[in-house]
Amino acid sequence: MRSVRARAALGATVVVALALIGAGLSVLLVLRANLTDQAGLQAEVVAREVAGQLALDVPYDRLETRDEEDHPVQVTDEDGRVVAVSKDLRAISGTGTDRVTPDPSPAAGQSGDESGGGSGSDDDGSDNDAGDDAGDDAGDDDRGAPGRGEVDSDEPDFTNGTATVDGETADYRFASVRATTSAGVTLTVHAGAPLAAEQEAVGTVRGAMLIGLPLLLLVVAGVTWLVTRRALRPVEGIRREMAAITASEDLSRRVPEPGSRDEVARLARTTNETLTALEASVERQRRFVADASHELRSPIASLRTQLEVGAAHPELLDLPGAVADTVRLQALAADLLLLARLDAGERPGRTALDLGALVREEVSQRGGDRIPVTVSVPDSGEFEVAGSRGQLARVIGNLLDNAQRHARSAVTVSVRTAERGDVVVAVTDDGAGVPPQERERIFERFVRLDDARTRDDGGAGLGLAIARDVAARHGGRLTVGEAREGGARFELRLPGTG
Repeated sequence: MRSVRARAALGATVVVALALIGAGLSVLLVLRANLTDQAGLQAEVVAREVAGQLALDVPYDRLETRDEEDHPVQVTDEDGRVVAVSKDLRAISGTGTDRVTPDPSPAAGQSGDESGGGSGSDDDGSDNDAGDDAGDDAGDDDRGAPGRGEVDSDEPDFTNGTATVDGETADYRFASVRATTSAGVTLTVHAGAPLAAEQEAVGTVRGAMLIGLPLLLLVVAGVTWLVTRRALRPVEGIRREMAAITASEDLSRRVPEPGSRDEVARLARTTNETLTALEASVERQRRFVADASHELRSPIASLRTQLEVGAAHPELLDLPGAVADTVRLQALAADLLLLARLDAGERPGRTALDLGALVREEVSQRGGDRIPVTVSVPDSGEFEVAGSRGQLARVIGNLLDNAQRHARSAVTVSVRTAERGDVVVAVTDDGAGVPPQERERIFERFVRLDDARTRDDGGAGLGLAIARDVAARHGGRLTVGEAREGGARFELRLPGTG
């Protein structure tokens, strides 16, 4: 499924479906439990009414029950024999016995001759026997049998079953209540209450849920689809514009930014910022290629002219000029190669080196400079940094070259430690200095100020750009200010390892 709208709609529908199914099942369970409890309460009331009559020694055939069609009753004795049932009860289940025909044998405990014998005051000790039997049964029951002429006050036992009354079979909730006659006979009354209302209510709610749930899910899916479509409409506009930019290669175009402050608006702004940075990068690359081509064209053309003249007229060959052009071409190629490596993200080495010693070494190799360089490096200082020795030496050499090119009579290089353990190399000259408005521009590639545009006095405009890039790759920075002598003061600041 490739569409975000489809996935969002499906996800929302699934979540809502699970939530509704869980809520629906909970409602059905609670509803069923409540209605079942109500039926059980009705059954308990009927069972206690009948048990009360038995405790008062009402004969079995004279027991009165309310609404016998809705509340079937079955009475069993201690041995599980059926001694009485309600009128028109034809079948029953769930009460422990499915017999609905009273046992013809005499039931102990029924007073008078109506019980069919078994009086509670015979001389043969039937009372004691009955009492013993009741006691035995009570001993088998954890709760114990109620006393003579009493009804069990404990919570009744509840079961579910069926009963056939007057030819109709239905489900019932049965409550079992015990009572003991004055003769000591313990009887159990099983009275039922219909579960038809519970089943009807649960069925109605279930049917409503089965009908309403799909409709509700369709509504949720549709609304989610429409809302997601509306929310993603700006994204589609961004996509179309990006596709057009890619096809036209016109990086000056920008994607539309919605007026909202949501994630889509932030995406559009970030996309435009990326396009701006990409446009600037491509423009810098174009300028770099154009400037590099221009810078390379001059020494190559000069060298070719001298070689052609030398080939035709050997006596006219300017050998020192050809060598100078070759050296300049070699230096320019080296600068371009280093810039390419820096642009590619080459990480400098992490070799520990003494920056003070490196400065002394670089100055010592410049014996033939136009202006001598004064070095100020304390012997007791700790100037250890981590980085590439070759690249840092290149930075110091470029700074010295730049100072030599613009100085009138003096160039000074010093090394010191600064706050937080940084090591600072300062190169100053007594030249004209750098105007404040040009102090950032001079670090751009192929940039030379007007007074240094001649190729005899000025370089290709890459030295300071390389120096700043290398300083940044080493976690430091390169800045320019005004020296006390009035010239330029370049400061290379690198983090120390101490």
